[in-house]
Amino acid sequence: MTTTDHPFAPYHQLHRGGTSVIIDATTAGMPTIIHWGPDTGELDENELRDLASAARPQRVSGGIDQPARLGIFPQERFGWQHSPALEGHRTSRSWATALATSRIRSDEHALSISADDPDAGLELVTELRLSANGVLSQRHTLTNSGPGAYLVNRLSTVFPLPHTATTIQDSTGRHLKERSAQRRPLTVGSHVRESRRGRPGADASLLMLAGETQFGHRSGLVHGVHLAWSGNHRLSAERTITSDNFITAGELLLPGELTLEPGSSYSTPWALGSWGHGTDQLSARFHKDLRGRPQHPRRPRPVTLNTWEAVYFDHDLQTLKDLADKAATVGVERFVLDDGWFNGRRDDTAGLGDWFVDPGVWPHGLSPLIDHVTGLGLEFGLWFEPEMVNPDSDLARNHPDWILHTAGRWPVAARQQQVLNLSHPDCYAYLLERLDSLLTKYPIGYIKWDHNRDLLEASHAHSGTAAVRETTLALYRLLAELKARHPGLEIESCASGGARVDLGILEHTDRIWTSDCIDPIERLDNQENTNLLIPYELMGAHIGGPRSHSTGRRHDLGFMARTAIFGHFGIEWNIARIDDSLSAELAQWVDFHKENRALFHSGDSVHADHPDAAIDIRGVVAADATRAVFAFTLREASLTYPAGRFTLPGLNPAARYRVRLSEPLNDAVGNGQSALSWTQTPHVLSGATLGTMGLQSPVLFPEQSVLIMLDRTDG
Repeated sequence: MTTTDHPFAPYHQLHRGGTSVIIDATTAGMPTIIHWGPDTGELDENELRDLASAARPQRVSGGIDQPARLGIFPQERFGWQHSPALEGHRTSRSWATALATSRIRSDEHALSISADDPDAGLELVTELRLSANGVLSQRHTLTNSGPGAYLVNRLSTVFPLPHTATTIQDSTGRHLKERSAQRRPLTVGSHVRESRRGRPGADASLLMLAGETQFGHRSGLVHGVHLAWSGNHRLSAERTITSDNFITAGELLLPGELTLEPGSSYSTPWALGSWGHGTDQLSARFHKDLRGRPQHPRRPRPVTLNTWEAVYFDHDLQTLKDLADKAATVGVERFVLDDGWFNGRRDDTAGLGDWFVDPGVWPHGLSPLIDHVTGLGLEFGLWFEPEMVNPDSDLARNHPDWILHTAGRWPVAARQQQVLNLSHPDCYAYLLERLDSLLTKYPIGYIKWDHNRDLLEASHAHSGTAAVRETTLALYRLLAELKARHPGLEIESCASGGARVDLGILEHTDRIWTSDCIDPIERLDNQENTNLLIPYELMGAHIGGPRSHSTGRRHDLGFMARTAIFGHFGIEWNIARIDDSLSAELAQWVDFHKENRALFHSGDSVHADHPDAAIDIRGVVAADATRAVFAFTLREASLTYPAGRFTLPGLNPAARYRVRLSEPLNDAVGNGQSALSWTQTPHVLSGATLGTMGLQSPVLFPEQSVLIMLDRTDG
């Protein structure tokens, strides 16, 4: 790869993974991205010049004489009157910057743009990278090159949008209902989504999407941006009165949180942008990038049983052994002991932070259980919540200065918890020692790492200054150090369910817990919207008991399994109590997942756009399109009966596929209704036919589903 300096080169092109990014470096201040999206092919210098000229805004009555450009770093100095990239000052001075390009370094897939403002005493480096799959990443690094401190209030990356982006979609939610999609027109002004919770939060938007009015899973040009950061953040979609459409992404900095001393620098989190003709194509770019990381899980994702909804705090050794025995019988591969094993932890009001095995509950330590579990051939995992502390704990009593708080007062409690300051050296050292000691003493291959409350008034106790940024960085260091000391250790990011789902935390962890709600109806939307960014193998998806812990709904085993089957599959249920018939059915589902998880965790996620909201069709198609599995779900009673035809997208249109319902069928079909021919005997149809004409829907009761298997038959 050749890297060259182009101090005066006027235009630059990045091409990769079906994406083109074209940059005009002749604009005042810093360069402008004049195209980000479908590949344009290689353009010559004349074409680039003419394209840049055609993209320049026109002077209008009542406007400024030199119309401003939406650059990668918009500044008021060059006429920009909307959201700036940088807000900061040097004791009220140097707030109006004039950062101008001084050098551009480029290779085939990346640009590094240097700029400086001698008067303000600031230097900037903006990095743009285009991945092998066409994901555009951006990051700024700001350096204080002047005298005295420079206070940074905001530093954001900017992604331009095409003029066709008229609709935006983000997500919101709450505990037990994270990542619920919401849409609205992209009108003049700003649609801003902020997280001030010290973590993304259950109501955080995973992506800011902007696309054509009716963009769907398979149609409509759509762009989306994600910020790879686990602390406070800000995403916005904006449209100006001069028809500039764009998305911004950046860390949300609390007052006084970031002061650059002379010579010091601040790098923003990476912001990642993808596009597609429909969200499936947009998501596929993210998924392929994640799967290409060196640390991405390579071995089959172990089927996991977690004990929380099975026993809660009732840690009785024989009960847990019986649970492990049944888990092994049905094919579980990993057994995770959840909350309740450490000092004083009989409920959620005490003990958090005292990471010593409780001798009252475990007089011989955890070895009797771990030896039993590993003797069955299962891996062992353990629950921690290292960032939190109960006021009723030895840790809180002995080290109140390790707790994030302001002016000698405790923040409002949540779940009877306060939050530790991981950036405090002694606190960090204690947590590292405790976790490292337990991981060294016991054969623990997996940590469920929880984070059960939002941060409030998160300040350093000694100074009163905001500490969200520093604690987030300390968390990353702690996770990295534990993995360095214990090669092969896997860590799950859980945050009262799915309140910390981002690519920052996934740099250091191996899956996210998608939601504390495993009701299969609620999980349909939750998993679909999480899958916009996260591939299935990184999404914890479990079968629960017959009655949902979080909603009270009752569902049969087959419906729960078909909803969870694509993800990092597991069980959250006291299966030691189930009868032989239900055990056999559960074992069938575990076997089915194992037989197909290589497909589920390497194939392309696809979703059909169906006009009937009662019908949900999603699946996974192998990368070579030789196999596929789809789930057809009737969420609720459809207005029509039967529900009509449905299509199966993402197949090779020229190939022919054997189409059949999957085993185990169990309760899913029958119901005394008339039989469909294709549900009784396999049919062979082309990918084009299945993707356009489709199949007649099976007759199901509401809240039932079937799995459809497709195998290519024409070689």
